[in-house]
Amino acid sequence: MSSTDLSRPLSVAVDIGGTFTDITLQDDSSGRAWTAKTPSTPHDPSEAFLTGVQLALDAAAGEAVSVGRVLHGTTVATNLILEGKGATTALVTTEGFRHVLEIGRQDIPRRANLHAWIKPARPVPPSRVFEVRERIAADGSELVPLDEHSVARAAEACRAAGVAAVAVCLLHAFAAPEHERRVAELLRAALPGVAVTASSDVLPVVREYERGLATILNAQVMPAVSTYVRRLEERLDGAGIAAPLLLMKSNGGVAGAASIRRAPAVTALSGPAAGVVGARAVAAAAGFPDVITVDIGGTSADICLMKGGQVGLTQNGKVGEWPLPLPMVDMVTIGAGGGSLARVTRDGALAVGPESAGAAPGPACYGRGGTRATVTDAHVVLGHLPPTLLGGRMRLDVEAAEDAVRREVAEPLGLSLHAAARGILAIADSNMVGAVRVVSVERGHDPRDFALIPFGGAGPLHGCALADLLGIGTVLVPPSPGVLCAQGLLAADLRAEFSRSVLAGEAGDAAAITASFAALEEEASRWFAEEQVAPAARRTDPVVLMRYAGQGGELPVPWAGGIEAAAAAFSAAHRALYGFDLPEGIPEIVTLRLEAVGLLPDPATSALPPGRGTVPAGTHRVHFEGGSRDAALFDRAALGAGDRFAGPAIVTQLDATTLVPPGWTAEAHASGALILRRDPAA
Repeated sequence: MSSTDLSRPLSVAVDIGGTFTDITLQDDSSGRAWTAKTPSTPHDPSEAFLTGVQLALDAAAGEAVSVGRVLHGTTVATNLILEGKGATTALVTTEGFRHVLEIGRQDIPRRANLHAWIKPARPVPPSRVFEVRERIAADGSELVPLDEHSVARAAEACRAAGVAAVAVCLLHAFAAPEHERRVAELLRAALPGVAVTASSDVLPVVREYERGLATILNAQVMPAVSTYVRRLEERLDGAGIAAPLLLMKSNGGVAGAASIRRAPAVTALSGPAAGVVGARAVAAAAGFPDVITVDIGGTSADICLMKGGQVGLTQNGKVGEWPLPLPMVDMVTIGAGGGSLARVTRDGALAVGPESAGAAPGPACYGRGGTRATVTDAHVVLGHLPPTLLGGRMRLDVEAAEDAVRREVAEPLGLSLHAAARGILAIADSNMVGAVRVVSVERGHDPRDFALIPFGGAGPLHGCALADLLGIGTVLVPPSPGVLCAQGLLAADLRAEFSRSVLAGEAGDAAAITASFAALEEEASRWFAEEQVAPAARRTDPVVLMRYAGQGGELPVPWAGGIEAAAAAFSAAHRALYGFDLPEGIPEIVTLRLEAVGLLPDPATSALPPGRGTVPAGTHRVHFEGGSRDAALFDRAALGAGDRFAGPAIVTQLDATTLVPPGWTAEAHASGALILRRDPAA
């Protein structure tokens, strides 16, 4: 798994989004790559998966038997959680703690109305929470032995409730998992065909509510994800592709199908994570270590900040209403994309998103029955998009876009058609700028010190506008921005995290912490073996999550083996994030985390050939705020390294369209990226 099979040099990566499915096929021996894009099939995502793979193979004149790796970013688990369509699930917990899930936390969502907010219904109601008699203390000692008769009663209650999955989360199981694992074993024996998952296998750390919720969400999506993965493997086998299937995780790494079946919740934000990994590779190749990425698809925009080329992880992530404290790429997601619907509210204000036209019917300009105005329709009205997309396979309906924007926005607000379209884009851009400030300004970073990497199908249309609003002077457009999430899969390594909470009395004992890390190393070794990672390709990084005594949240810092060094690193991290530290505070270690990486071969790359000068393929009328102008049309495939041109211009390619407005210049970099810079005199 950690080396390239030269007899099967092709790697295929598939990223399924809400509107389109993106595919990248790469020859690992030569570095040549082919991309494909096909409409997603929400009723059965595996259909678009195989259609896209076949399109890419046809484009490369490749054979299925030559495929050595298949990598996939999926939103199946995400959608099940967001839509509340997971399997009917029960929770088995310690006697006396039935209502922990229902009580939850005392805080309410940010910007919610204190008096109007209603606590959302839990994914498992109290009627499906069953208790077993046992008790483990916080230090791991046994207070009450496990009563297996109570487990039998819980199993019978689960059977009577007709559940398809069971989550087991016992009090303090992170300190001593024996009771919990025995309960799970008994439930599996008593409930054949029912998916059973234990918190000690999903998230063995403190905080009962979050640990229980993560275990429940994992159980809810387990049957559907397992079925989906099996269907993919069957479709690949039917197509003659015998390569192993690797799936993207929320932490920016990949893992084998067996690992994902056990813990499918780790894929909850896998699609956006792949894009960040791909953007990091693009930034490194072009020499930009500090970047802000903006992934704008059809439904949402995902924003991430990387400093020094490092992708940050967080355990404070959320999926919809629910906290999901599994390690995931630190990013902010908002409902702003090419398919975001524009509407006039009851009080006469223009709003954009989060509701989206999706893949069906899609924007009005797609000609698939959509009639409501979207962000993409606004771009069409203003001339930002050429008449056709997908290499000529999709012709845009300009008249339908104009009718939608006029009817839905311009006439209700008394605006001209072009003013209404610019208003739609201005609000969408403002929403995205707010998210960029969350990952930058609110965390102590000045966005002007970073380059902006816009990608996704709609990203390069918004890149320069976002940069102008943020004061950013450089925009880096990837070689294939519309399929960067798929390409990020090719650049990802195998990755897993192993966590353990620090027990009472161990926080200040370096020897005890070292021993705990040794136990985590053993877990990582078993995972490396399962994933068939060669010893030379294995890497582990110990991390401690720390806080000041009395605080409710932790910060991760590297563990070098000493308490004092970790405390100093924590104080520095606290000062960098919050602007102060607490000299009188007592730093304490709460959780140990071992980050395991199985290094996969870097994708082969080839430099962009030197350019021969730019010659526009034609012109296209664009309606800018300062007036209508003819923009030069450039074919991205015809640009060579060093080729330069000034805006206004439109750069077309199969997977995305880049808008270079007046006052900006573009230069093709040898890495294949297109570097846009604002003219200081503009």
